[in-house]
Parts: sequence; C-alpha cells; structure tokens
Amino acid sequence: MNDVEIDNAPIRWGKVINQETCIGCHACTVACKMEHDVPLSVNRTYVKQVEVGVYPEVSREFQITRCNQCDDAPCVAICPVSAMFKRPDGIVDFDRDVCIGCKACMAACPYDAIYINPEVHSAEKCNFCAHRIDQGMEPACVIVCPVEAIVVGNLNDPDSEVLQLITREKADVRKPEKGTNPKVFYVGASDYTLNPSKASYSGSHMYAEEHEGYPTKSEMEVPLRHSVAAARLAYDVPHRAPWHWEVSLYTWTKSIAAGVMIMFAILVFAGQSLTPKWEITTALVGLVFLGMTGLLLIADLEHPMRFIRIFTRPQWKSWLVRGSFIITGYGLLLALQLIFGVFSVTGANLIISILGLVLASFTAIYTAFLFAQAKGRDLWQNPMLPLHLFSQAAMAGAAAYSILGWFTVLPESSLLIVHVTLLASIGLHLILVISEMVIPHPILDAKRAAHQMIAGQYKYYFWTGLLAGAILPFILGFFATSLILPGIAAALALLGLLAYEHAFIQAGQSVPLS
Repeated sequence: MNDVEIDNAPIRWGKVINQETCIGCHACTVACKMEHDVPLSVNRTYVKQVEVGVYPEVSREFQITRCNQCDDAPCVAICPVSAMFKRPDGIVDFDRDVCIGCKACMAACPYDAIYINPEVHSAEKCNFCAHRIDQGMEPACVIVCPVEAIVVGNLNDPDSEVLQLITREKADVRKPEKGTNPKVFYVGASDYTLNPSKASYSGSHMYAEEHEGYPTKSEMEVPLRHSVAAARLAYDVPHRAPWHWEVSLYTWTKSIAAGVMIMFAILVFAGQSLTPKWEITTALVGLVFLGMTGLLLIADLEHPMRFIRIFTRPQWKSWLVRGSFIITGYGLLLALQLIFGVFSVTGANLIISILGLVLASFTAIYTAFLFAQAKGRDLWQNPMLPLHLFSQAAMAGAAAYSILGWFTVLPESSLLIVHVTLLASIGLHLILVISEMVIPHPILDAKRAAHQMIAGQYKYYFWTGLLAGAILPFILGFFATSLILPGIAAALALLGLLAYEHAFIQAGQSVPLS
C-alpha cells in the first residue's frame, strides 16, 4: 500500500472519542457488527457503562471500547505468523486466513480488544474499517454516531479535527503505562471507565444476572478505596481467558523434557561415569515429554493444521517462534544423544552435555519471555520468572531421575548428586513462590491476580502445589535413608509443580482488562 502524504509526512490515522457527547446508544456497536458481519457473543466495539456515586446521587459514565490501534502494538510483536500486522498508515490490521489461532495476541493485548471469531476460528478485532479508509470513506461507527462523538483523522495533519481536539481538549488514552502508544484518544472520559480496576464487579449487570468471564465480587475482594464516590460496572461484555489447561500442562511437560538433560549435564560435569543406558534413558524421556509439549501446543491452536506456518513464515520478534525453533533444536540434540547411546559412541557425553545444558535451559526459560510479551498480564511481568522456570526444570529433571532410579540402577554417588539437586531446586522454587506471597505487588492488577492465585479461584491448586508439591517433598528429602523416600518426594514434587503451574497461568489471566 502506498503512503498518502501531507506536507511530506505519511498519514497516521488516529481516533478521538468524545465521551462528553456520547449518549450510550450502542449505534456504533450495531454498525460495526453489520459492517463486518461480527458473530453473536463477540464484539469489535461496544459501549461500557459504569455507575458512579452513591444513591441517590448516581451518574452513569460511558466508554466506547475497542482496539486502541497502538503504535507499539503488543499483538503485532507476539504474533508468530504476522497475522496481526501494522500498515504503513498506522492501522493495526489482521489477516484471518493467515492466523493459526494461537491466541497469543489476546494474551498480549492490555485492552481485551481481540477475540476469536467462533465461525472462522481466527483472531479478529477493530481494524479501523481499513477497507472503507482505503476507499476514502470513514469507519462505520463514525458515520452512524448521532452525536458525532467519534472523530477520525490524520494525526500528522495539523489541520485535522482529531489533532485539534487532542491539543484543545484534555485527551486521555487507556493504560499509558503499558508503553503501547495508543492512537485512540478519549475526551471527557471518566477514570472509572478508563481504568477497569476502579470499578467493582458486582455480578449483577443491567442485562444479565451473571456476567460470564469475570470473577465474582467476593473472588475479586481487594479493597477499593475512592475519595469521591463508589463505582460499579453496569454493562460490559464477556472476556474469557485465552489460554487454558493445555498451556498449564505444556509448561509442566516442557520442564520435565528440559530438566532431564539439565540433570544429565550436572552429573557429567560432576565427573560421574554414566553408561549408554542412561544416555538412552535421558534422551527417551526428554523426547517423549518434548513430543507431548509439541502436541499440546498444536492442540491449543484454533487452526492446528496451520502450525507449520510458524516455521514457513516466522515473525522473529515473537517468542512463540523463537521458542519453537529452540525446542526443535533441543529435540534434534536429544535424537543425536539417543543415537550415540544406542551405538555406544564414546567420548560424546561432554559435548552433548554442554550443548544440551544450553538448549535445555533456553527450552525451560523461553516461556518467561513469551509471558513478558503479554503486556496485559501483570502477574507474569516478573523479572525473576526466567530463574523460576529454570529452577522448576531442574526440580523436574532431578525428580524424574529419582523415579527412574527405582528401575535403572545409578551409582550411589550419582544418586546423592540427584538428591542434592532435587533439594536445592525445591528450595529455590519455594523461595520464589513464597516471595510471590509476601512481597507487595505495586500494580493493582498484579495484586488482584496474586489474590486469585493464593486465596481466590485457584487457591486449591496453589496450596496443593506449595504444601504437597514443595514443602512436604523438601522435608521428606532430609529424612531419606533409602530410594523409597526420595522417589516419593520426587513424585509429589512433579504433581505439585503441575498444580502450581495451573494456578499461576490461570490466575494471571483472571483479572479483567477492559
């Protein structure tokens, strides 16, 4: 597409929404659905309503809610196949025929603006009516608004109405702290609508008894303190978590797949002489769980048959792409180790261990960088997450070796190293989990998500992971006098790790973003 230029500056489309004139008629919602044939149960644009005040002095605040057309769009950076892309004129558009349905863009968007079309199973959102823009027309929501509350124009044109509104009025954007540089500006919007953390979620809405997709008020019970008025969400639309049990299970299988190589490398570096049987065992366990990891990732796609596009048209900024290539490289190394073990190739253990430790470590921790690209999920924005994932992988690898020790004999000195590694990794895991409980979260959404994990909807998974999967194995490890107790501790550690991973991943997605 060729740039249209004004004073040698390319067009940069922006939108101003005047909430002082908006009457909450939902005409923009209806026009958007008709223009784009948006199915029932999903929306590209809608009018959020919040009741502010205490009876009888109550006012209703509106907010026209949609994609913010970010200059630094997280959905574009995380999309593995460039199905979400930014046009030269600044419009963030999508290609439903390219999308593989990984839902990473949904996890990345801080505004809950992206949905999966239930009919075509691809990610979609407001695209500024790009097809109308290309024909010199305004978006459907603009032409249908009866009070002209929605204005679009070129942000690089000093004479454009949008730029004049922004400079003349007090214009706000949603969540500026996320650094996405939105190009949708709000004039006269209430902080209670712009900031979803400011309004309580009562479970009783204007048009429904129960609002599917949000936690209940009791589950979200982090005290809200307002100096002026109370605020209650009156109308919104459901926003469901994009990643479910498949992703929770994938992080667990990946920890085991990476952990067995980490444990193998530790034993080799410690000077232990491992027979070809242990090379074969390590490679087989790693390949089996790595294969399960790949199958889970593919199963979670809305278009599983399109998974190959990650390799044929990769978008290299996405950690989904980088992680897929890391996993592939690690899988090839495990296959090479298996071949060396089967044919009893001598002298290869050290080289395999060095390369394996590097690839296994990256396999374990790359998910931390993927979660960091999900800018809307504040619980996941933890700089210690790479270390935590590595400790979990080391724990899973040592636990797997302890259980394998029941069936395949390891030298006593090797068993001691495995046992010490298991205790040390469980201890580090415990420290990092407890830090999540005791260190205050400066961001309210992170605090609410942590509350959901520790005392809310996912508390049973969390406490199972902490007590039965970390504290109890750690205690048992100090009283180990035979192979039995370490094996039991290892089994508990693996089961507890799965429970904790599920709590952490699901709680991170439990806080509404819009």
